[in-house]
Amino acid sequence: MCGIVGYVGRRDATPILIQGLKRLEYRGYDSFGLATVGSALEVYKRTGSISDGEAGAAHLMGSTGIGHTRWAGYGEPTVINAHPQIDCEGKIAIVHNGTIENYNELRQHLEDRGHTFRSETDTEAIVHLIEEYYDGDLLSAVNATLPHLQGSYAFLVIMEDTERIIAARNASPIVLGVGDAEFFAASDLMPLLDYTERVIYLEDGDVADITPDRLDIYHGGQRVERPIELVDWCVEDTRKGGFDHYMLKEIFEQPQSFYETIRAGIDEGVRRMLMDADEITLVACGTSYHTTLIFKYLAESLCNIPVRAEMGSEFKYFTTPLNCLVIAVSQSGETTDTIAALNVAKARNCPTLAITNVQGSTLTRVADRTIFMRAGPEVSVAATKSYMAQLAALMQIINLRCEGVFDDVLSHAHLAIGDILLHDLGDAVTLCSGADHAFFMGRGPFYPVAMEGALKMKEISYVHAEGYAAGELKHGPFALLTPETPVVAICPPGPIYNVMVSNVKEVKARKAPVIALGVDGDKELAEIADIFIPIPDTHLLVQVLTASLVLQLLAYHTACALERDIDRPRNLAKSVTVE
Repeated sequence: MCGIVGYVGRRDATPILIQGLKRLEYRGYDSFGLATVGSALEVYKRTGSISDGEAGAAHLMGSTGIGHTRWAGYGEPTVINAHPQIDCEGKIAIVHNGTIENYNELRQHLEDRGHTFRSETDTEAIVHLIEEYYDGDLLSAVNATLPHLQGSYAFLVIMEDTERIIAARNASPIVLGVGDAEFFAASDLMPLLDYTERVIYLEDGDVADITPDRLDIYHGGQRVERPIELVDWCVEDTRKGGFDHYMLKEIFEQPQSFYETIRAGIDEGVRRMLMDADEITLVACGTSYHTTLIFKYLAESLCNIPVRAEMGSEFKYFTTPLNCLVIAVSQSGETTDTIAALNVAKARNCPTLAITNVQGSTLTRVADRTIFMRAGPEVSVAATKSYMAQLAALMQIINLRCEGVFDDVLSHAHLAIGDILLHDLGDAVTLCSGADHAFFMGRGPFYPVAMEGALKMKEISYVHAEGYAAGELKHGPFALLTPETPVVAICPPGPIYNVMVSNVKEVKARKAPVIALGVDGDKELAEIADIFIPIPDTHLLVQVLTASLVLQLLAYHTACALERDIDRPRNLAKSVTVE
């Protein structure tokens, strides 16, 4: 969940580290810190945002350094718990993303050996272990430390009087940027885009010894070569471009992200894999899980193929019987639970397919084959354009299984998405921003659309919201309906329309205000609802997209009205790389 960054070269490290941490701040923003090697090992840490505290790091000198932006796991978000963590003598510093599961055992052992712990973090155990094993060579000390660590880690270590970074990873990502007589290290690509397009992805078990003039990567004690890959993302894609928030910018980029993903198509190897499947299981978390539920409803009804959608966080521990194609969906390709689920599928000899936005991510290296979303960098914590690009990839699979019958629908869907962007949602925003609770309801594929709408509302506006299959409201949630509890109902035409209208009337009978989404010109629904939001009268697949976009905009503008920190909602992080 945290973000780490490192630099070794000929330039002043501090501004590079600060800029890199800003690029990674969506991974955690409870606290941040830096360490550089100048005349001595210098460390600066503080709580709060990087922009508010970066001036205090100006005194750090040196051309070798590491940095960290934290999502608090072990220990509260305090200065003492912020990274870097240092050894007893203040000579070794470490930044770490991951979870050391045997931390308590290690801490007890190290304290018995005379080490003094200052923080509550599991990371501090790593740096004290390195100190314990240090005998003149930092790489050897790190290698001696690794067998004692249980859990996940991606860490960078520096030491006074050395222009050197040691990097190690296991079940958490590290990508290296290759410059001219300089190297960069980070949790993902975002901090590297300002400086290089050449990157190296470390594998689980890799240890990298990095100096300005040399990079050596080891695996199992043996030197290995990892390929240099070229990044096709542009640094301009990571900027707001005149929008007030990254989230709004990314919402407006959705027509393009959908169109580009559709245009990219499906390669022949993936095509054969999909056509050979008699059954499909999908694994994902959060917003990605909602896209797999939408796929389940659509694929089973349109393609007549059995589909299961499973939460990655549950799948590892409660695995269903598997003998089919398993598709893992993750924006970052680094979601720990989704990767673990895919590894379970691999262990059972299932064919595996990844759908992800990031070339070179762990998921792409675990899966047999990959469909890349064409969303580009997504900075806001709340997923929007990656959601739309995932639906584009999943709808392509449906179209493939249906022998291309939806070619025209999908090739023009981005136009309908674009038509929604300037909808006036003022009345609905006023209603939602004045509420403490809200319900979202739908049926069929619009049930997971409602779930996603509720997720967006609560994660960025902090209005408590829940998404339900409309028929389930009567099985308990009706008890919570009040005149101050808005209900958002998705009511497109089709087989669910009449029963959805009945559900809306039932809600109205309990005096709860209703915000209804229906096709333009639906006079019956407009008369029943307190607020009616029209969407284009198009194909079912497109209605899923346009309804989703309306709910994203509703959440965004509600959060604006409540003056929330939209791009960095409290307690959350973009990429969930711990269980």
